[in-house]
Amino acid sequence: MYMTHLRSTAVDGILTRPRPLRKRESCSDRARTPFDSCIDVMRIAISTSGGDAPGLNAVIRAATTAARERGHEIFGLREGFRALLEDDTMDPLDEKRTHGIERLGGTILGAASGGNPFVNGVGDVVAALGRHRIDALIMVGGDGTMQIADEVARTGIRVVGVPKTIDRDVEGTWTTFGFDTAVANATDAIDKLHTTAESHQRLFTVEVMGRDTGWIALFSGIAGGADMIAMPEFPYDIDIFAAHMRRREEDGHRYHILVCSEGARPAGGETVRSERTGRYSGLAEQLATDLSRLTGKEARSVSLGHVIRGGAPNVFDRVLGLRFGSAAVSALDRGETGVMVAFNPPGFTSVPLAEVANRIKRVSADEPGLATARNLGISFGV
Repeated sequence: MYMTHLRSTAVDGILTRPRPLRKRESCSDRARTPFDSCIDVMRIAISTSGGDAPGLNAVIRAATTAARERGHEIFGLREGFRALLEDDTMDPLDEKRTHGIERLGGTILGAASGGNPFVNGVGDVVAALGRHRIDALIMVGGDGTMQIADEVARTGIRVVGVPKTIDRDVEGTWTTFGFDTAVANATDAIDKLHTTAESHQRLFTVEVMGRDTGWIALFSGIAGGADMIAMPEFPYDIDIFAAHMRRREEDGHRYHILVCSEGARPAGGETVRSERTGRYSGLAEQLATDLSRLTGKEARSVSLGHVIRGGAPNVFDRVLGLRFGSAAVSALDRGETGVMVAFNPPGFTSVPLAEVANRIKRVSADEPGLATARNLGISFGV
């Protein structure tokens, strides 16, 4: 049966008493005491889909340790469902395999960012999981993965989703692991551009990831001391950016920094895409060209691209990833399915997958960060 526990309060499992490995048995066969509530032993699989994000390995580490401490078996699905479907294989996870991986970027299981494995029906996947006697899935990914997780749960398999994206755009959770590291990486690059921009008295346009939302541009722009920010949520007027630069020049400022999300666009215009790949790319160059023409200012563009999602997770994302992995196992132990564990400080909640699947959390007009940016004199071109 497909069931959910609607927004039930969750904990990280820190206070749950670990129990040693034991043989598979039913809760109905066990005597219960006030000090030892029964937990069915499960064979759990965990997958990491979509692009990589700093903190993914921390999730895998915590889920593995928490599962084994409770007597469960846990297996990694490599490259989403690819290895399971094509090779009929899973990777057993244990302390030796996952020790210390929380410090590493990327994912030891590999990422899979292309395609829905259920596009031709769920039969092959369900059959493969059945052959391996999998009782539960932890699916780590973005809004698209949450949609797939919802489909899996509807087949009767116990599923818990873990939101993962550097873009911070999954609904239902305050933030996602990887976002803080990505913002820090982008801010570090912007900091370095200040020195060369000031030396040459140039405009620098800096493109960061963010196809549908401007969370990274907003926070890195604020932290990095940007003068202008372009975001998908608020189509910009290039003339307003040019006027902002002229006012700054009149006030004695001789260089300017503009941070843009790759998916930002001008009012009434279209997003910029690469002719080679068809992906979002090239907005920073277009803005540099247009603003140089309108203001006479020499301009350079920089696209940070995948650099901001690379490297080891910072402390915040490392801890958050560990907490997410722990919370996912705790949700399974409570018998939950069809839910995503969400970080809504100070703790975790369980949100029905149907409420977050394929939904995007955009920067709204009442986002406090916007007011902070405006108070700092940052223009959004509107």
